[in-house]
Amino acid sequence: MDKYINIAIAQGAQHAVAVTPDDIAFDGRTLLKCMFGCADWGKGCTCPSKDGFLKPGEFEPLLRRYKTVLIIHSPDKKIAQKAAYAVEREAYLDGDALVFSMSDCAICEKCAGKDGESCRDVKHARPAFHSVGIDVFATVKKLGLPLKPLKDEEEEQNWYAAVWLN
Repeated sequence: MDKYINIAIAQGAQHAVAVTPDDIAFDGRTLLKCMFGCADWGKGCTCPSKDGFLKPGEFEPLLRRYKTVLIIHSPDKKIAQKAAYAVEREAYLDGDALVFSMSDCAICEKCAGKDGESCRDVKHARPAFHSVGIDVFATVKKLGLPLKPLKDEEEEQNWYAAVWLN
């Protein structure tokens, strides 16, 4: 696991912490925050509102089958996603065929879904924690990692990604 932690840090992540799926706070109510409060609802290419997207309750049993979850933190959304994908790729090359990363997508400046188009980078786009029924606040609080509601957009943000490993 040290190898994957080092990859995440080398990509610019501030923290990378290995936990088990039992340390993840699953709560399908996160979908309510997506539906009521997110301007991307029904538009984002990795949004749970898209046709064919599994519902939060359908994700949990799949994710619980993984052995380890690497939680990656950065104040920059693109860095969190880049680090998670770098770890996913390395773990895949190491033989973990079902490794899966998650992060709030930051690949494109403007999501193609907002214009009703298909995702421009399906190879790298992944769903966010909350969109699959994970309470990010409760999860990272247990780990002592920083996260709080922001009073305005000028405050430093904290972005989280995860890599699910066998």
